[in-house]
Amino acid sequence: MAELIPWYYTSGSGIVLVLQTIFLFSIVRADLPGSWELIVQDAGIASMHTAVTRFNTVILLDRTNIGPSRKALDRHRCRKDPKDAALKRDCYAHSVLFDLGTNQIRPLMIQTDTWCSSGQFLSDGSLLQTGGDKDGFKKIRKFEPCDPNETCDWVELQDTELITGRWYASNQILPDGSVIIVGGRGTNTVEYYPPRENGAVPFQFLADVEDKQMDNLYPYVHLLPDDDGGNLFIFANSRAVKYDHRINAVVKEYPPLDGGPRNYPSGGSSAMLAIQGDFTTAEILICGGAQSGAFTARAIDAPAHGTCGRIVATAADPVWVTEEMPFGRIMGDMVNLPTGEILIINGAQAGSQGFEMGSDPCLYPLLYRPDQPIGLRFMTLNPGTVPRMYHSTANLLPDGRILLAGSNPHYFYKFNAEFPTELRIEAFSPEYLSPDRANLRPEIQEIPQIIRYGEVFDVFVTVPLPVVGIIQMNWGSAPFATHSFSQGQRLVKLTVAPSVPDGVGRYRIQCTAPPNGAVSPPGYYMAFAVNQGVPSIARWIRIVS
Repeated sequence: MAELIPWYYTSGSGIVLVLQTIFLFSIVRADLPGSWELIVQDAGIASMHTAVTRFNTVILLDRTNIGPSRKALDRHRCRKDPKDAALKRDCYAHSVLFDLGTNQIRPLMIQTDTWCSSGQFLSDGSLLQTGGDKDGFKKIRKFEPCDPNETCDWVELQDTELITGRWYASNQILPDGSVIIVGGRGTNTVEYYPPRENGAVPFQFLADVEDKQMDNLYPYVHLLPDDDGGNLFIFANSRAVKYDHRINAVVKEYPPLDGGPRNYPSGGSSAMLAIQGDFTTAEILICGGAQSGAFTARAIDAPAHGTCGRIVATAADPVWVTEEMPFGRIMGDMVNLPTGEILIINGAQAGSQGFEMGSDPCLYPLLYRPDQPIGLRFMTLNPGTVPRMYHSTANLLPDGRILLAGSNPHYFYKFNAEFPTELRIEAFSPEYLSPDRANLRPEIQEIPQIIRYGEVFDVFVTVPLPVVGIIQMNWGSAPFATHSFSQGQRLVKLTVAPSVPDGVGRYRIQCTAPPNGAVSPPGYYMAFAVNQGVPSIARWIRIVS
């Protein structure tokens, strides 16, 4: 565990308070909350991009021009690319499908390069995947998930492509089910899928915040719930704006966030806190990052900073409130847990993003508790043993665990290194899954599969122990996780009535669906019942107009 111990010294300017983080190594790992498990020893690929489907499978996606992976494609399926410097005839998988029910891995085939690309689930549950490098620069791909016993695979769209090539862009589904695609290296525009008549629209903000090492890549894009769905919070480098996609204009500028650049390649992370109450308030959290200029200087030992900024993006006069993590961290992943808390996991404590640019892995996850006062919000959790550095991912699973995949800080696969290419898949279980809380864990017995905006509906659950207090119904999206930002990540706490007994150990919960697509864009969500901080296994639901 970590403890902040204040001490004082006297200087010419007076007394200065210094906070030192002292790690109490005498505390054994088991004394810290959370547990780890190895799920798959060898996934065959290092996942640069990861997404969980409604069929309880997980799409893992690397890039094509990386040479041989450890997973072969099915017989007679090879990708031919005379311009690929690594393999002209490539018979290896660079994407796989992981079945959570059986832990089996099935190879998938991608045709064009997906290096540092972007993605988002559409309202029909298919995964839209956009851009990349080289022959993938302007490509649009789709993956339509299927039952694990079927053989769905990647499809490259032939009838449409990106208007502007995009590498290191961010995607966000909008209330009408379309997707905005923001930025990319050397691409200071936005465009949409399906394409809009006005094509790619200039976005001067991205050009204004670009510096010598860029720091405007993979911008943090969050859909705000404050009106009928026209506004997005977009953060790049150290600044943010409110952007109205209906008129393609900036309608508000936020104050800058102190602490240096936060986006790629400076490696901070961002998440929106759970949307709840009357659904008109959105708070954004941004944590960590490299020292300014660490990427261009190749300063792999430069300590990361541990500052976080939190802002009510929907306030009339928003201001950043800053706080400190117990550790400096770059390349961390932020995961919205079913409880409304945020898990910060993976990453390093020095350097920046980029090939072989990080050092000192940060093995300790953190739990961020947004309802606690400043100074008490962070809890240090049980550390892992596998460094998850550059190109690693973290995704919430329907059973409440967090899936950890990837980490390849090298240009090709390299297994004999201080931080080798990582093919293992792990799961981290937060404290809410500990055995001593099993009697509190609800089980969803009945829930509608399709729910309309504003609909009042009933959910039936069972709980081993008598229910005390409110059982929450919270649903979370399935984001596209890559490069320390989960595109489209969202948790919504529904309006619920007190649970009513409906037999022995069984309860009925009356719920009201979100009012519109600005709160919950159309599509599939993991619906969790949460009893005294303990979530059920999720049931997949679809919200429609």
